[in-house]
Amino acid sequence: MIEKLKQRWNVKNGWDVLIILLVFACTGFSILYIKRALFDLVGLSKESTPSWVLWAVNILIILPLYQVVLLAWGWVWGKFTFFWEFEKRMFSRIGGLFRRKKNPIK
Repeated sequence: MIEKLKQRWNVKNGWDVLIILLVFACTGFSILYIKRALFDLVGLSKESTPSWVLWAVNILIILPLYQVVLLAWGWVWGKFTFFWEFEKRMFSRIGGLFRRKKNPIK
């Protein structure tokens, strides 16, 4: 598994894979606590808020915040360049979903 991740992420050794996984874990836990604090501050809860509002807040606020926190943890662990390239690839793929594809049959 480590070898597959090294190839997929184009890193040199297992320590780099471990650090990358650690950054993802730190980001996930950080977002969990930030989201909980933010929802409490604004007064959003599962019981009193429609699910579509919670969904929209997660997409519009939490998802971009996750990207920023990911870069911050990447910087802390010395892997900012890796995560910056990771983010650019991810956003180019997301952007590709909205691009018009040319019709090959005319």
